[in-house]
Amino acid sequence: MKVLFVLTSHDKLGDTGKKTGFWVEEFAGPYYTLKDKGVDITLATPHGGQAPIDPSSTSPDAATEFTERFDKDEQAQKMIQATHKLTDVNAADYDAVFYPGGHGPLWDLANDANSINLIETFNSQDKPVGFVCHAPAALKSVKGTDGKPLVKGRKVTGFTNSEEDAVQLTKVVPFLVEDMLQENGGIYSKGDDWSAYALQDGNLITGQNPASSVLVAEKLFAAVK
Repeated sequence: MKVLFVLTSHDKLGDTGKKTGFWVEEFAGPYYTLKDKGVDITLATPHGGQAPIDPSSTSPDAATEFTERFDKDEQAQKMIQATHKLTDVNAADYDAVFYPGGHGPLWDLANDANSINLIETFNSQDKPVGFVCHAPAALKSVKGTDGKPLVKGRKVTGFTNSEEDAVQLTKVVPFLVEDMLQENGGIYSKGDDWSAYALQDGNLITGQNPASSVLVAEKLFAAVK
């Protein structure tokens, strides 16, 4: 099985002067969950090369068994430093695609034409497309085969407005994931803040927050099998 991971190339947290990027747990949890099942994983970003890590996701209170494994894994770190460019990947080469979150995707993947086209291609081939936390931002302009928003009429979740409020970034982000999914016609639901919650509707798999990342990976693996 081959799975493509698409990460953000964006490292600026709005106008705050702080850095952002992808959230380590949302990469590491799914990466090791799938890798340990024998899945071949390729990483891509809009710009290629180094995928920026959100500094907040490397703090001790964000650590999990998977982030600690990543910290000691030179091979995985080298993959993060040398991602493929989105323009160089072909959906036909993979069985599924997975998008880790972090705040970065709100700025680049939400509007990236190559990413949008990639998701639409995976969907048209009826392959699983998975997103966790802020990564459903990448679905903002994605259309289904009927020309309507891909999430329209489908069960979805993603980072909640209350979770965004808790991290005090509601006024920093370009849009709120929960609001966007609902505005696009998604049937949005959520679990308790910071609890593991993931949904599958056909080939579309979404998770609410970092705690949901492994759940999404497990659903993605089962959907391909």
